[in-house]
Amino acid sequence: MRLLLAALLALGLIQSAYANPNFELGPAVGVEAPSIGTPDDHTGKPRSLESLMGENGLVLLFYRSAAWCPYCQTQLMDLNKGVSEIEKRGYTLVGVSYDAPKVLAGFVSKRSIKYPLLSDPKSEIIDRYGLRDPQYKAGSFAYGVPQPIILFIDRKGVVTAKLYEDTYKKRPPVGLVIETLDNLKLARK
Repeated sequence: MRLLLAALLALGLIQSAYANPNFELGPAVGVEAPSIGTPDDHTGKPRSLESLMGENGLVLLFYRSAAWCPYCQTQLMDLNKGVSEIEKRGYTLVGVSYDAPKVLAGFVSKRSIKYPLLSDPKSEIIDRYGLRDPQYKAGSFAYGVPQPIILFIDRKGVVTAKLYEDTYKKRPPVGLVIETLDNLKLARK
């Protein structure tokens, strides 16, 4: 499976879509995703990668903040429109930010978000994934935020694709997430 996926990626039949091919972000496609440990979700319940997996895997979104980032808020609401399509494909959608569970719970309630948002207040998961945005230094309100990215992780815990842009002001739309899942299904055949 991994060899087939790698071959298809190399041939360009499917691709990890991102805006700037010269800018590599996060774990490489084909490697095992780092552990997330058991961070609390927006309800305060500890969650692990294994507990979040759908039948075919996980769509793991890293975003800056549901509290103050309008680009993140728009993306979270856009992805919410595709939750049922993502689930039909056997995946679970999950978001990760440095926001506290209380902040996440407020956003989920206000915007009727249908998927779990995980709290990483010390940016430990963000750091394990190599996503901490270096432009924010200690003391900044944004210190510890990730560079936004969507990772596709299979049931074995392997990163199979990723979507990201060259700026936090642009985000991959839900249609591209669903298209990527469909391409991954084709690659598995």
